[in-house]
Amino acid sequence: MATTLTAEPGGLRVDVLMREVRAAAVVCTVLLAVSALAGVVWAFLAPAEQLLVVEPDRDTALTGESMHRFDALAIFVLIGIVLGVLGTAAAWRWRRARGPVLLSGILLGSLGGAFLMKVAGEAVAEQLHTRPQHPALHSIVDFAPAVEGWAALIAQPLAAAVVALLLTALSTSDDLGSGQFLPFGGSRPDPTVLAGPQYGSAITYGPYPGGAQQATGVREPVVPFDAPGSLPDSGATR
Repeated sequence: MATTLTAEPGGLRVDVLMREVRAAAVVCTVLLAVSALAGVVWAFLAPAEQLLVVEPDRDTALTGESMHRFDALAIFVLIGIVLGVLGTAAAWRWRRARGPVLLSGILLGSLGGAFLMKVAGEAVAEQLHTRPQHPALHSIVDFAPAVEGWAALIAQPLAAAVVALLLTALSTSDDLGSGQFLPFGGSRPDPTVLAGPQYGSAITYGPYPGGAQQATGVREPVVPFDAPGSLPDSGATR
């Protein structure tokens, strides 16, 4: 029996799309809030740079203290990578919301969260390491850590994108386990089964002797012929 499976792509379902949008909004909001808290943690972990006041309103960094700028930047990047990995892995557990909409929420939340972590972290660091306006001569003051350069903000969304790519590649189902075959709420309908006749076959046989099936219609008579160069029958000439 010959069987053919055909399926037409399903249409856009607004209810499913809105559900995915709400899920992406929740994930984005959570990532922003967690990133702000991570900025506070960074402010406590990042070391301050100590400066020596050599003249009024003029100071210089002590030996080795300038390395703390790199330390503060490295801690910020590491925290961003951890947030990107853990945030994407946690959002991936939301099985029904998996898809491009959720990925957009993760990337937007990670990028905005990195910016919010920088702003919140530097604000808290300024409060922790308050610098006097007119320090005394030959005194040591603390310079609050800061995130220098905007390239550090890419670490968190980049880590989130890499983890999402790996999780998608490792998924064994076409719909990523969400139950929605097509993106943006489209679902695959039930396939239509097209079968041939119950008795019969699409295979035809030629006019061979002993064949399972003979071709229908009028057959031409078979006319014997002599092979070229053959001798006449000796009995027929007598």
